Amino acid sequence: MKLWAGRFSKEIDKKTNDFNSSISFDSRMFEQDITGSMAHATMLGAQNIISKEDMEKIIDGLDGILNDIKNNKLQIDMSSEDIHTFIEAELTNRIGDAGKRLHTARSRNDQVALDIRLYLRDECDAVISQLIELVTVLCDSAKKYSQTVMPSYTHLQRAQPIVFGHHLLAYAEMFLRDIDRIQDAKARMNFCPLGSGALAGTTYPIDRNLTAEILGFDGVCQNSLDGVSDRDFCIELANALSIVMVHLSRFSEEIIMWCSWEFRFVELDDAFSTGSSIMPQKKNPDIAELVRGKSGRVFGDLMTLLTVMKGISLAYNKDMQEDKEAIFDAFDTVKMCLTAFTPMIETMKVNGDNMRKAAAGGFINATDCADFLVSKGLPFRDAYKATGELVALCIQKELTLEALPIEEYKNICDLFDDGVYDAISLEKCVSDRTCVGAPAPKNVVAQADRILELLK
Repeated sequence: MKLWAGRFSKEIDKKTNDFNSSISFDSRMFEQDITGSMAHATMLGAQNIISKEDMEKIIDGLDGILNDIKNNKLQIDMSSEDIHTFIEAELTNRIGDAGKRLHTARSRNDQVALDIRLYLRDECDAVISQLIELVTVLCDSAKKYSQTVMPSYTHLQRAQPIVFGHHLLAYAEMFLRDIDRIQDAKARMNFCPLGSGALAGTTYPIDRNLTAEILGFDGVCQNSLDGVSDRDFCIELANALSIVMVHLSRFSEEIIMWCSWEFRFVELDDAFSTGSSIMPQKKNPDIAELVRGKSGRVFGDLMTLLTVMKGISLAYNKDMQEDKEAIFDAFDTVKMCLTAFTPMIETMKVNGDNMRKAAAGGFINATDCADFLVSKGLPFRDAYKATGELVALCIQKELTLEALPIEEYKNICDLFDDGVYDAISLEKCVSDRTCVGAPAPKNVVAQADRILELLK
């Protein structure tokens, strides 16, 4: 029977019922629904709104339902309208009239608002835990490759020498901010809507703070209209998850390039690669490609939530039922991607020799050559021009800056001496970059240790 059946003289059309039903996706919130109902019953008993005897029957009955679902002794009836209807009906079937008293001073509007907050709170913790694992892997790898010289890029053109560990830590910093964003959104979400009723609270002498305390909230929603109609937290979390996917997608793009024969900077473990049905030589970075592709799915979930909420008047509207599939999918997708991505990074083989060879080409030490002239007293713009002429000369002669004879240097600027060869050594170019945030090997180790300490 529908919770709202009293007003209606006949059953809802079956196809309409299927369209209206949400149990196919909100059934995953069964534990949060039962936990919230236990807290509500406890409060009702404490306030003498229901008898202590009924309170105990309700709590014991709900506890039995929870254990039976978890142990597969009770299957959720997917013909029910939603998870709230199913649990209340099952409770009443088990304990009789006491079960009908559970919904006193409560609406499904504030009940579902509670359930989704409780559920997403747990989901936030799960994603944060996965991100911490990924950042830890990146930091450990950064320390391991703190002296592995590679070229950095702008416009996908070789730019300046760095170490691979420094590159990995750039992503570690991004994922750290992702953790902060999710934690911030979780903190703003952590207020209890229960007691808002359908939209105007209740005349019963409820204790909203007691319910919030039992459920681990930081307080209660201060406006009953807002309490049942707010889905800002879903949008904010979907936004934070979208940024996680931006970072995963950018990283995946680089992994895909680095695996190619044109780069050969890394090789993915066989467990995280696939082959071709026709080309036997292929080893494809499909995991990274899927992560890159699934970013669009999470972006779509964010757009869904924004579109659903943009034109809804206060308070609750059935449109808001669409919030769950979108935010659930966003969390499911991010967790799935992180589950595959982290071990892929942890097990990939790094080809330091190829990174070093790539760094030796492309004149990525040209800035250091100009800085050498600056150290001799030449203004930077003049030093820049002189070095540009050297690069043009090297290209003409098919030489590198390291191989260009000192006479050629002096022909362009008489401030050059043999010390320039030490100044443009790739290892020195990297090790001399010791300012905060720069890629000197000792910096990389220190920054990795700093991040690992933050994660504690």
